[in-house]
Amino acid sequence: MKAQTMRRIRQLHLYIGVFFLPAILFFAISGGLQAFRLQQASGWDGAPPPAWMAWMGSVHIDQTVPHAEPSKQPAAAKAPADPVKEAERAARKRAALPMKIFVAVLAAALALSALLGAAIALNSRATRRTAVLMLVAGTAVPLALLLA
Repeated sequence: MKAQTMRRIRQLHLYIGVFFLPAILFFAISGGLQAFRLQQASGWDGAPPPAWMAWMGSVHIDQTVPHAEPSKQPAAAKAPADPVKEAERAARKRAALPMKIFVAVLAAALALSALLGAAIALNSRATRRTAVLMLVAGTAVPLALLLA
């Protein structure tokens, strides 16, 4: 390829990468949390997750912000155990811990790679202004779509 074509490809790659950087970071972090089901009340230790984890999980899985939590029933009024949910719980216990750890490390590496890419993109004076504009747009667009 010609040098000019490669320069344009690198520039396009830079702008696309910076635009999607906020989403890549968000989905890498929320996906890493989901490897251990930390966004669910039935997650690691069965305790309710912090609100920010539940919010991230809802956006990651459903592409929407979570709705108000339904009123909790007293323990005595709960319905009998659902066999499907019990089977899911058993399957989760059988899941391999090494794969969960791999997914968490993968999520961390993806987030780090995205941040390093942003540092490289913002380091060049020739493209810094456009890169910053793309970064702002890449943050504003998904927030506007999510909150609309």
